[in-house]
Amino acid sequence: MPPEDEKPGSASQGGSKSQQKPSSKKSERKNQRRGGGGEEEKPEDFIDPETPNGEKKKLSPVMAKQYSPSTVEKAWYAWWEKSNFFRADADSKKPPFVIVLPPPNVTGALHIGHGLTASIEDLIIRWRRMSGYNTLWVPGMDHAGIATQVVVEKKIMRERKQTRHDVGREAFVNECFTMDEKRSKAVTEAFVRLYKEGLIYRDHRLVNWDCVLRTAISDIEACEVDYKDIKERTLLKVPGYQDPVEFGVLTSFAYPLEGELGEIVVATTRVETMLGDTAIAIHPEDKRYSHLHGKFAIHPFHGRKLPIICDAILVDPEFGTGAVKITPAHDPNDFDVGKRHCLEFINILTDDGMINSNGGSNFEGMPRFEARLAVVEALKEKGLYRGAQNNEMRLGICSRTNDVVEPMIKPQWYVNCQSMAKEALDAVMDENNRKMEIIPKQYAQEWKRWLENIRDWCISRQLWWGHRIPAWYVILEDDQLKEIGAYNDHWVVGRNEKEALSEALGKFQEKKFHIEQDPDVLDTWFSSGLFPLSVLGWPDSTADFNAFYPTSVLETGHDILFFWVARMVMLGMKLGGDVPFRKVYLHPMIRDAHGRKMSKSLGNVIDPLEVINGVSLEGLHKRLEEGNLDRSELIIAKEGQLKDFPNGIAECGADALRFALISYTAQSDKINLDIQRVVGYRQWCNKLWNAIRFAMNKLGDDYCPPVNIEVQQMPFSCKWILSVLNKAISKTVSSLEAYEFSDAASAVYSWWQFQLCDVFIEVIKPYFSAESKFDDWRKASKDALWVCLDTGLRLLHPFMPFVTEELWQRLPQVAGSCNRRESIMISEYPSVVDAWTNEPVEREMELIESIVKSIRSLRSMMPPNERNERRPAYVMCHVDIVSDTIRRYELEISTLASLSSLKVLNENDAAPAGCSVSIVNEQISVYLQLQGNLNAEAEREKLWKKREELQKQHDNLEQKMSSSGYKEKVPQNIHEDNLKKLNKLLQELSIIDEADRKLIDTGNGEN
Repeated sequence: MPPEDEKPGSASQGGSKSQQKPSSKKSERKNQRRGGGGEEEKPEDFIDPETPNGEKKKLSPVMAKQYSPSTVEKAWYAWWEKSNFFRADADSKKPPFVIVLPPPNVTGALHIGHGLTASIEDLIIRWRRMSGYNTLWVPGMDHAGIATQVVVEKKIMRERKQTRHDVGREAFVNECFTMDEKRSKAVTEAFVRLYKEGLIYRDHRLVNWDCVLRTAISDIEACEVDYKDIKERTLLKVPGYQDPVEFGVLTSFAYPLEGELGEIVVATTRVETMLGDTAIAIHPEDKRYSHLHGKFAIHPFHGRKLPIICDAILVDPEFGTGAVKITPAHDPNDFDVGKRHCLEFINILTDDGMINSNGGSNFEGMPRFEARLAVVEALKEKGLYRGAQNNEMRLGICSRTNDVVEPMIKPQWYVNCQSMAKEALDAVMDENNRKMEIIPKQYAQEWKRWLENIRDWCISRQLWWGHRIPAWYVILEDDQLKEIGAYNDHWVVGRNEKEALSEALGKFQEKKFHIEQDPDVLDTWFSSGLFPLSVLGWPDSTADFNAFYPTSVLETGHDILFFWVARMVMLGMKLGGDVPFRKVYLHPMIRDAHGRKMSKSLGNVIDPLEVINGVSLEGLHKRLEEGNLDRSELIIAKEGQLKDFPNGIAECGADALRFALISYTAQSDKINLDIQRVVGYRQWCNKLWNAIRFAMNKLGDDYCPPVNIEVQQMPFSCKWILSVLNKAISKTVSSLEAYEFSDAASAVYSWWQFQLCDVFIEVIKPYFSAESKFDDWRKASKDALWVCLDTGLRLLHPFMPFVTEELWQRLPQVAGSCNRRESIMISEYPSVVDAWTNEPVEREMELIESIVKSIRSLRSMMPPNERNERRPAYVMCHVDIVSDTIRRYELEISTLASLSSLKVLNENDAAPAGCSVSIVNEQISVYLQLQGNLNAEAEREKLWKKREELQKQHDNLEQKMSSSGYKEKVPQNIHEDNLKKLNKLLQELSIIDEADRKLIDTGNGEN
């Protein structure tokens, strides 16, 4: 979690609050630097002047004292856009880097997942642009067929009390959205080409049918079908039914056998489907039924003869009665049986889920689940009902309508995916000719699993909203059946009606006919699958397509790896001649802070704009009220919001939200988003703000940054901060290149927070005193500070673009420099400077920080009213060379630990009286002067607790090294490391014993 809002030099860094308060003289000097002489600060000096839209932001004469997200983030984006900083050039000599933005659908509801996607992709694009690439980030919009149609239907019903059928197709589509012409052209072209290659065909097959939407839906897409596991008898609400419907029950009933051979008992969880049964299957080796081979059962309601068929693939003789009812038109397994045995396929349902005439006059017109009850009663009346029992089952439910999915035989358009899937599989898995990489790597196995088991893709939907299928049905004057689709060989495909008519004339030369376009639309994933092609101008050979295809990386959620990513790869390779992108980065799914899936009905869906701008609890409630939730769902959702956001959501700004989301990406495949973490990063922005304010104050108005810096001539602290900045640059860049965005964010954050603000800014403060001995160091520290801020802001910019642009624009510029770019976003991204690396200096600073940490630990155990007071401290060292190092850096240690003085002692010196003690390592112990008398016993108790801890570590390690087979099993390098650890622990124990003896002497002396 980011720290609370702190200013550089606050007490948490070891400074005394009383020391930080500026004197009146300091305030006067600040006013003079602002051009105000001795005048008081003017409030208007802190306010940014109004900036005309698209112009470079006008900044206030004086930096505001506090960071304000809404103020800082205003105006910059419009200026970036107008200045064409985002624009890619198809003729550029720079290497291209292209990302297509996964198209959000047009339902208009933003959620935090969109924020995660945009944050990661904008980070990548900004980094690559600053690294010298010709970057193109292509946004898009998905028409999201089912999602959009459901939203619009609900809106029309809520506002007008009408269904889409009341409104009519043309008016309904106008309520939605007009398809993009270029996208439509690409979709049509793709369909025509694939059809002509024989890869698109029309067939009667079993599909998942939604009786509310009256359309086929996918059986594999989590965004369309949710599968609910039911353990026992369960009542569920189903749209269109007043009473809950029973599921999880296995109903047994008997079929009478022809020729008075008795009966055969079957069982089903969907007893209403028996109206469409066309056979009964048994296992060929089941001796119980051997006498029934080739016999028939009689349907009790229709009198239809049902053949007893033998099927070893479907039937398990050990399960139930060993006899299985077969309904080929309403069950996937039965469909396969029907194909194998050439059975009759009888559909018993209308598109809206009513029993049709095939179900018999006694049941015709009944809703399917009412028919379920009626069939049971009819079976009882005929004496054929044999009971019911609990039964585990898996129920498919449409995620958009909550309707129970119904398997139904329907004529649909399909894509034969076999050859394309093989190419897409090889593109990732072929180590000798890999064309595409999936990150994280574990998803490559999921890719393999999907594509090795691929089925042909049903691409037609019975909706009004979507890309109309470019197929026309030819109705001949002498056709016996006139309805569309009656004859499968009457279809023609064309790019438009004129082309389709030409195809029909060639096919039915001497016959009279007219054509009608298929009313169905294409699955939204078909058009989305063409996205990398269509956005770059395909099927035309555009400059953009030739320059930017294939794209560089696709960033999206792992939940749509198959539904979207695989289909883009298949279609891209088939139609574009290459994979559509070289890398695929799959981000985690966002859950709420409790780990729950975000759902409107739970009230835990977070709109990124509400986090950026802030929103009250009432505002959150209002958003729910304007949605499509019913009354009961609305109550539950509001209760959820009250629990999670009792005070609403504080204004965090885009930068803080971006940084939080990027930092979260290390959380495996799920992110449990806590808004307080975003709030913490908003407070951290204030830390950056105050670091720049401090720098501007210390640099002064007349400061001119150097063209080059001589690092070797700089003081120790400046050498150190530049060396660790080098490491931060190296770690950030390597993490970005490896798509480890959380690690990259951590590297940038750690440098700014723990090294620049917490250490460097604190340690250089003495250099700005009036003492002449610091004159050279003061100049060097200004130069190092400026270099750090300029470099650090550029390093941070892709993560936090707005605050870094604003702060970077305030930095002094190198006099006469023509290299500084107009905006930070088109400046050069930092790279490692070899001359800055200084490992010995970093080791020395590690020593300093370990001593400071021990002193601060002692300070933290003091009474609260004494913790911030400066006081003397002593460092007892057992090694002369280390003692010399500590003496060299007494000023740095005293500054960071807020000491009044620091004295270095050797091991022969007496322990200072009246001090608490802490062991730093096997060579060093520190003493901090206390007020009043020392409680020697209390100090000894602290030492002994530390000794117990170290003794336990020593004993465990010694036991491990003495165990049987240790020397044979443990590698030599690990054995040597363990020996060093053991010796170090022994030395630390010895130092504690020595410190304890000196405390005894101190105590005796005081007595």
